[in-house]
Amino acid sequence: MFWNRSLIISASRRTDIPAFYTEWLRERLRAGSVTVQNPFNARQQKEVALSSSSVEGIVFWSKNPRPLLSLLDNELDGIPVAIQYTLNAYGAEIEPDIPAWTDRIDTFRTLAEKISPRRMVWRYDPIFLNDRYPLSFHVDAFGRTARALRGFTEKAVISFLDIYPRIARRAGELELHEPADMEKLETARQLVMIAQAYGLQMETCAEAIELSGLGIPHGACIDGALFAPSVGGLKKDRSQRPFCGCRTSVDIGRYGTCRHGCVYCYAGGSRPASPTAGLS
Repeated sequence: MFWNRSLIISASRRTDIPAFYTEWLRERLRAGSVTVQNPFNARQQKEVALSSSSVEGIVFWSKNPRPLLSLLDNELDGIPVAIQYTLNAYGAEIEPDIPAWTDRIDTFRTLAEKISPRRMVWRYDPIFLNDRYPLSFHVDAFGRTARALRGFTEKAVISFLDIYPRIARRAGELELHEPADMEKLETARQLVMIAQAYGLQMETCAEAIELSGLGIPHGACIDGALFAPSVGGLKKDRSQRPFCGCRTSVDIGRYGTCRHGCVYCYAGGSRPASPTAGLS
C-alpha cells in the first residue's frame, strides 16, 4: 500500500544518502517508490511513492553531497531539492572519512549554483569544546567558512554537542564536552556577529537554550516554505525533539548505515559491508 499524499521526503537524518547511496536513490527514483522501515520495529514497513506528483520536495542531509550532481538534471528533475550541508573544520580524529575542507567548499558552491543559495543551508554543528577546539577555533573556522560561502547560502544553522550513550566513551577519550550555557551564549554571540557580516540568518537546531535575544531563533530544518507556499503550513513533526521546529516529513534512511565514522554522530554504527546494506 502506497503512502502517496503530497509530502516532504527527508533523506536522511539517519544516514548520509547523498555521500554513499546515490546509486540506490537513483534506482528508487526510477522505480517510483521506496520501502520505509520503522527504525524501532523492523516488521513495520510502508511503501512511499517517489514522483514529482507525490513529493513536494526532498531535504537532503549530508557532509559530502557532491554525488547528487549526477541526479539533479535527470532523476530529480521536477522535484524541488534543499540540502542541509554540514560543513565543519574538525580534524580527522573527529570526522575521519570526509573530503578536504576546500573540496567541500567547492561542492557547496557548485550545488548552490544548481539549486539556488536559498535552498543550500549551511550547518555548523555540532559545536563542542576541548583543548584542541576552544571557542577561538570556532570563531576562526566559522568566519573562514562564512567568508567562503558568501553569496552561496542565506542561512547558517548551529547546534551544540549532545553526549549520547553510544558516543560517550569516544567523546570521553577525546575530552569533548558540551558547552555550558554561558559558553553557548558567548559562542553564539561571536558567531552571530560573523553571520550578520556576511548576510546570513542564523538558527539553532533542536536547542533548548533561548538565543532569540541575539537574533538567533529556533529553526526548522524541514521547512515546507523552502519549496512552495502550498506546503509552508505543514504541521510540526511531533516525532522529533521538543525544540525541533521541523515540519512533517517521511525519512527514507536507516540507522547504522553511514560510513563517515564521525565521533559525535547519534545515528552511526558499524560500517556496512556493502554500500547498499540496510537500504531497500
